[in-house]
Amino acid sequence: MAEAVANVARRINTTMEEGKDSLDLSNCQLTSFPDGVFKLLRTVSDNIHVVSLSNNKMKAISSKFFTTFTQLREVDLQGNVLTKLPDTIAETQHLTAINLANNSFSVFPDKLTEIATLERINLEGNSITEIPVEKLSDMAALKWLNVKSNPLSSDTQTALQSPHKFDVLSSNEA
Repeated sequence: MAEAVANVARRINTTMEEGKDSLDLSNCQLTSFPDGVFKLLRTVSDNIHVVSLSNNKMKAISSKFFTTFTQLREVDLQGNVLTKLPDTIAETQHLTAINLANNSFSVFPDKLTEIATLERINLEGNSITEIPVEKLSDMAALKWLNVKSNPLSSDTQTALQSPHKFDVLSSNEA
């Protein structure tokens, strides 16, 4: 565990020292986003546009995450065990892409439909049966939705086959 903490600290220091606009904490065995990171990054959080927390063991994302990183454009949360997102995600004003592939979602994270800037949603490899197709159709910026490898209901599959202004990747396999 100490090695994982040291790895996280090194990556944060690199981000801060080099003035990077991205924070890569993928493959760090994190079970949650460390509270101490918010304090460390307080001075540079407005400069961070991309955060990767992929391939960790995270069960939840703190609401503080989306209120701290107010300038986020992309978030990669694939390969965790997330089942929901905090409501504060709807307050993001610049988010264009979110990768939630290979998590444990059984319900579509509805708050995503409230993000006006969101262009790409990847929910491949979850356990979602219903997709709010009408709400997604109302999203002006949405260009791409990946819901492959989800046990989608037949009604949802039919609704996704209709023409949409965004590209849909879906398949019948669970």
